[in-house]
Amino acid sequence: MSKFRPTRRGVLKTVATAVAVLAVSAGGLVTTAPPAGAVEGAAGLEVVKRDEHDPRMKFYEFSTPEIGGFNPRVNVLLPDGYDPGHSYPVLYLLHGGGPGQDFMAFDDYGIRQGTVGMDVIVVMPDGGMAGWYTDAKTSNAGKRNWETFHIDQLIPWVDANFSTIGNAEGRAVSGFSMGGFGALKYMAAHPDLFDSVSSHSGPADLRHDFGVVGHWANASSAVVELMGGTAFGVPWDEGKVSKENPAEHIDSFRGKRIFLSAGAGPFKDTDPSRLIADVNEIEVLPNQRAFRAQLDKAGIPHEGREHGAGHTVDKQNFIDDLHGIVAHLSGNAS
Repeated sequence: MSKFRPTRRGVLKTVATAVAVLAVSAGGLVTTAPPAGAVEGAAGLEVVKRDEHDPRMKFYEFSTPEIGGFNPRVNVLLPDGYDPGHSYPVLYLLHGGGPGQDFMAFDDYGIRQGTVGMDVIVVMPDGGMAGWYTDAKTSNAGKRNWETFHIDQLIPWVDANFSTIGNAEGRAVSGFSMGGFGALKYMAAHPDLFDSVSSHSGPADLRHDFGVVGHWANASSAVVELMGGTAFGVPWDEGKVSKENPAEHIDSFRGKRIFLSAGAGPFKDTDPSRLIADVNEIEVLPNQRAFRAQLDKAGIPHEGREHGAGHTVDKQNFIDDLHGIVAHLSGNAS
């Protein structure tokens, strides 16, 4: 059987058609226990469900005017022996897009086991099926202001309700695929809030390869997130794209810990369920390489890795990154 190895030209042709394979997935809910009630720490944010029975993993569902027609959910993973009298660094971990990707996605990637013995709080929020970690330009599904929810509401709520190091030196942001883009985007826009950023198979440039990532963001958000609305507008809101495009804000990454991981193949046709995912990596890999070249040119240190698979979270890179994040943030606090 011949190997399937897509080309970037093929990716460009795929954008218009591949979006049709995305299907809305409800995702599993942690058992919740009301009551509802306002929680101090962020204006307009209200906890409507919670489950705090697990000694490490806490679940919250929020009502917020920034997200219409849907209550975003968040898992907060505490360290073993969490001590409210001790201040911990915080990792915000952002999921990818499409089926099976929500606030619980990183359970599948071993986040509980991977953080055993680590003094870090891990916050894993919903980001929408195709929310792209932005305040959507247009929406027919109610507000989808994911960035405002995460940055202006969730971070203050976490700092108010858990014992955190409440500054940039105590915060990291990381993610997979769409979430990897979101992590880079949040660092680019808010370098005052984070000191470490990681992107696992996430693109860094909306405009790379004739804007294929930006067009995919608009197409996917229109189909599964915004009922015909778009993340960045049609035609593009050029100002919004430039403001939120990591590759156009290289200086925001200066002095930060940066970890980038992408798959270099082989890409095979033996597993049809991986076909679209691996097509994504054919764009992500050169996208990340171009971003790494920009960082090199600007004299900004970073760690870039390529693994022998496609569009997936490489387990070893993920675990190594977790250790690097904790070591970096703990070093800041010492």
